[in-house]
Amino acid sequence: MEFKDLLKFIEVEDKRLTDFYNTYKEPEKKILGRTVKLSEELGELSNEILSHLSLQRKGKLENQKKDKLSEEFADMIITTLLVAKSMNIDIEKALEKKIKTIDGRY
Repeated sequence: MEFKDLLKFIEVEDKRLTDFYNTYKEPEKKILGRTVKLSEELGELSNEILSHLSLQRKGKLENQKKDKLSEEFADMIITTLLVAKSMNIDIEKALEKKIKTIDGRY
């Protein structure tokens, strides 16, 4: 998948979620709701990382699903992009700028 394809998906998903939940009439509610969702996804990713490293309790390790870790990384990326979209962030430009900053450190 190319980045432009991901951004097209984000456009479609943003509309689908906005239409489905119908509570996002105020931009602030959309941003807040998606930020809370991002926190939830981070918790799920953290849980999967702990499981991957066998640092979870035995019961959780026994119920661990294969490939769940990669799905949680994808959820984080998608949800982050949805938050950025709801805040009118041009994520491509933001990434380019940040990469230049990071490259300039070395």
